[in-house]
Amino acid sequence: MTVLKLEDVSFAYPGHALVLDGASFRLEPGQRLSIAGPNGAGKSTLFRIVLGLQTPTAGRVTIFGKERRVEADFHEVRRRIGLVFQDPDDQLFCPTVAEDIAFGPLNLGRSVPEALAIVDRVLADLNLMHLRDRITHKLSGGEKRLVTLATVLAMEPEALLLDEPTNALDTKNEARLLEILQGLPQAILLVSHDPSFRQALAPDTLELRDGKLVA
Repeated sequence: MTVLKLEDVSFAYPGHALVLDGASFRLEPGQRLSIAGPNGAGKSTLFRIVLGLQTPTAGRVTIFGKERRVEADFHEVRRRIGLVFQDPDDQLFCPTVAEDIAFGPLNLGRSVPEALAIVDRVLADLNLMHLRDRITHKLSGGEKRLVTLATVLAMEPEALLLDEPTNALDTKNEARLLEILQGLPQAILLVSHDPSFRQALAPDTLELRDGKLVA
């Protein structure tokens, strides 16, 4: 089943010209797809539409085989698709790393022991166990980025949306992030200004140009 499909989607912010003007694409299970384009082209808007945070003015949004129109349609989508924000500070809000990672599973109804087991498993998988009890706001930018990814993976999503994941990363942490992402089974939709990162993780690239997605 196709993970997500956008057909002829248009969107404008009130009082502004169209940001998206008939944009169409699809993402299949296990596929890695990049979206490139200048600042303000509408890449983040596209992510917001996929998650139901913005409603398109025209077009169809089909996710996991079901057309999604109203807020209630997207509750399931947000459980099954994980978004890694452009700025980790928008995503991390608990005092410690373990609490931040446990927050999602607890919210999905897991017990405290189950959530803590998920925390330890995800940190072990990502080789980040040394960060488990650290104070979140005292982490370096690169550490925060990796913890952000851990918080999303703890929700066991079927697909990942990555919004400029290499922002403010040094070379070492960027290489570590790439290694982790390359080993994941999930479908990935990547927005990145970094051509070498796109090429390494998701070489199939669409460009968002004049509101449309072109190969």
